[in-house]
Amino acid sequence: MTPFKKGSTISRRNFVRNASILGGAFFIVPRHVLGRGFVAPSDKLNIAGIGVGGKGEGDLAEFAKSPNVNIIALCDVDDRQAVNSRKKFEKAKYYKDFREMLAKEKNNIDACSISTPDNIHAVATIAAMQLGKHVYTQKPLTHDIFEARTLAQAAKKYKVVTQMGNQGGSGDGVRKAKEMYDDGMIGKVTEAHAWTNRPVWPQGIPTPNGKFDIPKELDWNLWLGPAKYIEYNPAYLPFNWRGWWAFGTGALGDMACHIMDPIYRILPIDYPDSAECSVGIVWKEMWNDTQNPEACPPASIIHLNYPRKDGKGDIKVSWHDGGLLPERPDELLPGEAFGNWDGGVMLVGTKGKLLLDCYGANPRLLPTKLMQEKKMPTETIKRVPEGHYLQWVNACIAGYGNATTSSPFDYAGPFTESILMGNLAIRSWMIKNPAGKGWEDKYLGRKKLLWDAANMKITNFDEANQFVKREYREGYSIQI
Repeated sequence: MTPFKKGSTISRRNFVRNASILGGAFFIVPRHVLGRGFVAPSDKLNIAGIGVGGKGEGDLAEFAKSPNVNIIALCDVDDRQAVNSRKKFEKAKYYKDFREMLAKEKNNIDACSISTPDNIHAVATIAAMQLGKHVYTQKPLTHDIFEARTLAQAAKKYKVVTQMGNQGGSGDGVRKAKEMYDDGMIGKVTEAHAWTNRPVWPQGIPTPNGKFDIPKELDWNLWLGPAKYIEYNPAYLPFNWRGWWAFGTGALGDMACHIMDPIYRILPIDYPDSAECSVGIVWKEMWNDTQNPEACPPASIIHLNYPRKDGKGDIKVSWHDGGLLPERPDELLPGEAFGNWDGGVMLVGTKGKLLLDCYGANPRLLPTKLMQEKKMPTETIKRVPEGHYLQWVNACIAGYGNATTSSPFDYAGPFTESILMGNLAIRSWMIKNPAGKGWEDKYLGRKKLLWDAANMKITNFDEANQFVKREYREGYSIQI
């Protein structure tokens, strides 16, 4: 798992093209000769979109900026969300069930872009990889820890090009920050802090109720995917599903793959060995909270402890959401921004502090005047001028093993596991104690969870392990 690897500069497309020129003649190599997952030099990269409204619409537009891309198939359970993508890619075949699309288009598709609610990510991604299709899956990579581990294993088994949709991972900012860290500018990092303004959707509220007619454009059963069946309610669509554990992963899942990426990419850490949290509570009346175990909380603070991979101590990482912030550093002047609107991250070292905006942008030493006073290190890490999306496109065209991406699943899988440990702590905290009478006895999980990463198991609170791997409705699985 090496976040900053240098890829081959010789694309598979060019290699095959050059190898096919013999005696002045050019031979077109058919797709089937190259095997599944590879793109013939006579072809463009044929991409199918699974979830093509909202973020999925934007993702497909980014891929289509490459002249070497065809968007040939679209899939969305809600025709209302798919309108713009269907207009833009009018020749693409349209489906509502990604399983049907993959079955019918498996000989035409080279790659899939998955931008659905979080609970669909893993099942759709696995299905595509099993057919040898390259995959670009939005953040967070998966809905739970088991799925993240499984997707990382599947990427190796099926030998496809993978990328998680955390665009800052391909940015210049995180690479510059890594060079500053490697140059010893802040010394040995002992703690890190990350924060976001999310949720910007309703969270920590009672479960929606009422009887509603399902819109004719929506296949509600397919929208639920592997989640247990519940009656349709418009409160979940098209965006607010993020605040419900059945479908989303809360503020942490929505933004930590962006904001915490510099922490995980720069520092010598792998899996945390413990997690604890505190959460905000909405009060219904005096001494009667409305904490809903089906809903993500309105705000949380999470503390993760990471053993350093070199065995030289631990690094403590704290996450803040819902408007909560870590203490403002003394080195930051009153008029200077502490991150940006979306959030930020701060690394605290033995020789100084490094502050970054959301998406790993704008790394700067504290106090910020040091950026002019100190000599910045030489650029040593290869940049990604084409950006996160076209980096994946180019790697798909080059073929598995011939080029790299910034967030392949062997990086994104463990990173996502690490993040979702925070949600494991939150969901464990919210387990109600049926025998509890007073405040201190009301919730079972008010404790630090100890994590055995090798076996994906909490060792000191077995009730928490129900959230490591969820149950799937019939018709959905992630077996490899």
